[in-house]
Amino acid sequence: MKKITIGDAARQSGVKVPTIRYYESIGLLAVPSRSEGNQRSYEHADIRRLAFIRHARELGFEVGSIRTLLALQDDPDQSCASADAIAKARLIEVEQRIRSLMALKAELEIMVEGCGHGRVDQCRVIEVLADHGQCMHPHH
Repeated sequence: MKKITIGDAARQSGVKVPTIRYYESIGLLAVPSRSEGNQRSYEHADIRRLAFIRHARELGFEVGSIRTLLALQDDPDQSCASADAIAKARLIEVEQRIRSLMALKAELEIMVEGCGHGRVDQCRVIEVLADHGQCMHPHH
């Protein structure tokens, strides 16, 4: 079986070379074997694992959750309850973020709509930004 260089692994998985090294350093990806020239040598399973990690990161999963999901993937005969719980927790986080973003959007819309498009000394945007007490919702 042909071994895969780190550059090829990066191209095939969509994960940048420094990130691959980082994933190795934190144990998400096994440290690969080395060629006689001391180059990292990956296998197709490593590429699949990198793609899994990349996709999980794109969905916003934290490293600890990804570590757990990878452990579950490595032992496919166990219950998927842990995977479900991790995904449900992420969904709750996303829903909370959406609510927060919708409130932010509403506040910005009011700010922009209140602008008379006149001079800066009469600008509602500048006025609201200068006085946080005029905001609809407290932001932290």
